[in-house]
Amino acid sequence: MAPMNSRFLDACRRRNTDVRPVWFMRQAGRYMKQYRDIRAKTGILEICKRPDLAAAVTLQPIEILDVDAAIIFADLLLPVEPMGLKLKFLAGEGPHIDNPVETSTDVDSLSTSNTDDLGYVGESIQLVTRTLAGKVPVIGFVGAPFTLASYMIEGGPSKTFLKTKKMMYHDETLWRRLMGKIVDVLGTFALMQVSSGARCIQVFDSWVGALASDDYVRYVQPYSRALIERIRTSSVPVIHFGTGCAGFFRELHAAGGDVMGVDWRMNIDQAWMDISYRSAVQGNLDPTALFAPLPELKSKVHEILKRTGTRPGHIFNLGHGILPETPVENVKAVVQMVREFRP
Repeated sequence: MAPMNSRFLDACRRRNTDVRPVWFMRQAGRYMKQYRDIRAKTGILEICKRPDLAAAVTLQPIEILDVDAAIIFADLLLPVEPMGLKLKFLAGEGPHIDNPVETSTDVDSLSTSNTDDLGYVGESIQLVTRTLAGKVPVIGFVGAPFTLASYMIEGGPSKTFLKTKKMMYHDETLWRRLMGKIVDVLGTFALMQVSSGARCIQVFDSWVGALASDDYVRYVQPYSRALIERIRTSSVPVIHFGTGCAGFFRELHAAGGDVMGVDWRMNIDQAWMDISYRSAVQGNLDPTALFAPLPELKSKVHEILKRTGTRPGHIFNLGHGILPETPVENVKAVVQMVREFRP
């Protein structure tokens, strides 16, 4: 791959940039009319599996918002299908797995050899990369091992993660076998995204905040580290993002990441200091701040930019994904506020 000049990739490597790079988690989504029009006729899984639609959705925010990176439209649960689980999306409830992982036999029967079935994501990335022709880089992504495991065990979203933690506590050997298989699948999937043209991979640990710090270190950190190390063999930067982990941000960082995503529950300057500035940081505007009046929104954006100062290695983003009801004008306004900011 030829090197790409990009302020986003420069910031990932903690190099100086002309202005602060900016993109948004869930920048392709329901807050945009263009996306809602496609969703009115098509389910999420179908959009993911049709490279023409996935690419169209991925490109919408680049045209509309003028952000510094595209993130491929996919779902972090896609890898459970080639592993042998039945995934569907229920209206109003989100993802549901019909045959969750409960027993040792269930773990045994999970396949790690069918990742080629996810080739449609690679095709989507190739399509987006060709269309962008170097304008901005494409970010690929995978779920983190804990988040994927918890979905596979719970069968859907959970408030308590009781089944997941019971497996961890009752049968550590089984838990470790499951996590090992997940790392194998996610590692292969992430590297396939890179070979298709992704210039960065974000690892999303959406549910990691459900864990106590010690449990994270014992049961989860080794697998996040193994996955991130495997992705880094491709020489692309890895963004490691966990939500709700302000209490163990250092431990999360110890699992790796060229860039650490910071959610909105902690001050970004404190988070950066906690890891002794050893990685770049990304974040961390509260997604609901996008509903604030523009003067208030501007002061919140500027506060984050001031907190991160002139040290290279900050990528402006939200502390989680854009909410579906968000006014597009406010998202556009944030991009302008970041572009125009001078320390």
